[in-house]
Amino acid sequence: MTSTLPSLAPDIRLFGNVNEAMLSEFFRQQAEAKTSGPIVFELSTNGGDAEVGRRIAEELRLWQRKDTDIYFLGKTYVFSAGITIMSSIPKSRRFLTRDCELLIHERKMTATINLDGALRSCRAKVNDVLAEIESGQRLQSEGFAKLAEGTSLTAEEIDNRVLDKDWYLTAQQAVDHGLVEAVI
Repeated sequence: MTSTLPSLAPDIRLFGNVNEAMLSEFFRQQAEAKTSGPIVFELSTNGGDAEVGRRIAEELRLWQRKDTDIYFLGKTYVFSAGITIMSSIPKSRRFLTRDCELLIHERKMTATINLDGALRSCRAKVNDVLAEIESGQRLQSEGFAKLAEGTSLTAEEIDNRVLDKDWYLTAQQAVDHGLVEAVI
């Protein structure tokens, strides 16, 4: 693997909210991307749907298994679900523009539980929410492990950093922590 970005002209360029529209745009651009040589994947996002982020990340992982060299270029801001996407690219192929900020945080959830009825059905509703929380925590741990691969940080260290507050990093801090290869 090379430790330089092969081109400043991205083959795939995504920006905005991580949502179904971004996923659709990713598939469109992926279908039109060149079939030989390295691919530069550019992302600017304030985050969004964690599951859509995981889906784009998985598509990138699968694409790389076909011997496609994919390079990540984060521009200006890569927040939240964007970190999940970035994590699908090996650390040695992750690059940020000098103005880029990263945001790493715990998965978030908003839910209102309305308990009304037989105690058994109330307990089932509470258990469903607990199952969702447990699943989210498992996925978060797996995501932090992927982010930490090949870096100077462990998944536990990342988890501890975001325990008390969201973790914002400048591009240079991301390099210093070994999360990306270099600043462009």
